[in-house]
Amino acid sequence: MASNDSDPRPVVGLTTYLERARQGVWDVRASFLPQQYFDSVTASGGVAVLLPPQPSPEAAASAVLDGLDGLILTGGLDVQPELYGAPRHPLTDPARPDRDDWELALLRGARQRGIPVFGICRGLQLINVAAGGTLHQHLPEVLGTERFRIGGGVFADNTVVVDAGSRLAGLVGDGELSVKSYHHQGVDRVGDGLVVTARTDDGLVQAFEAPGREYLVAVQWHPEENSEDRRLFLGLVAAAAEHAVQRATRAREAVDA
Repeated sequence: MASNDSDPRPVVGLTTYLERARQGVWDVRASFLPQQYFDSVTASGGVAVLLPPQPSPEAAASAVLDGLDGLILTGGLDVQPELYGAPRHPLTDPARPDRDDWELALLRGARQRGIPVFGICRGLQLINVAAGGTLHQHLPEVLGTERFRIGGGVFADNTVVVDAGSRLAGLVGDGELSVKSYHHQGVDRVGDGLVVTARTDDGLVQAFEAPGREYLVAVQWHPEENSEDRRLFLGLVAAAAEHAVQRATRAREAVDA
């Protein structure tokens, strides 16, 4: 993708963990995200920017989003069940309100601005909760299987079925698709305004999107783990590139005004 005023490279923000990290003599909290995520963006023609949780998330999100053309809500620890009015399951991860508040602010602002959004694993779950949906907090108790998280940092292979006619099908094709999974929670009640576009054979929601022209696509699996298939990232970057052109045009018009 050319880097000039008429065809700018889109800037894509990726949400990150804020976790303990060790390097040499240092043992500190740091912004952290596996390289596979931002490699997937840059290999697809975008510029990757990491977005760690911020204080005053609403104000920070407003400032950050003015410079973004796309937003990826990445994987990570469980969304707080308190956000969807459920009692905490013993196996739900400890609450991380800093990340939840930050990503909810980014999501709201991105949708208001028409910035393309792509949710991955936790990202899908957060989008669902933001839309008034709920989650199953421990899928083995619901489905009777550990098929989606086999543990040990090993991604499980699963097959999802993508609905024909969906935006998702336009990116990866309809019918069966092999994916990499690592999650123990999943969608229970689907949030308002979200259209389910893929499931597994047990009926679990594996993807949804917003209807109409809005670019909001979310998947329960981890596409960043398959470097041979960048189609979902290419789709997000292509949508972000359109937004980048619009943003550049607005900037020129503001200068000329």
